[in-house]
Amino acid sequence: MTLFWTVLLVLSVVVETFTTSLVAVWFIPGEILAIIFAAVKFPLWTQILAFCISGLGILFRVALREKLFKTKVVLTNSDALIGKRAVVIEEICNVEARGAAKVGAAVWTARSADGGVIPAEAVVEIVAIEGVKLICKTVN
Repeated sequence: MTLFWTVLLVLSVVVETFTTSLVAVWFIPGEILAIIFAAVKFPLWTQILAFCISGLGILFRVALREKLFKTKVVLTNSDALIGKRAVVIEEICNVEARGAAKVGAAVWTARSADGGVIPAEAVVEIVAIEGVKLICKTVN
């Protein structure tokens, strides 16, 4: 059985090497533990049990840690502008690719979310940011 666990370990390492997400890494410690159990001639059921408990324990530990210690995401920079209001200082027209809106002291290039024309001096809500452009909708 030592050979079986070793082959499984090598396959897990190869799979993990060629993937961008953590797929097999959770079971590698269990495979190492099973190799040790097999080398010491423990029964097959203890090898399988060690493999399962170790692999699943590590997998659930990581998931539990992420759930328990999840921090609140603080929006920074331009992400913090989404949902805020701005004043249109140059008529927004997507067809003519023109328009600007002022948020606080900053002037941004602006586009309409629905493709319509938004007149100057209108108050808009920022619904998204695409590159350096505010995507806005009119506020009723």
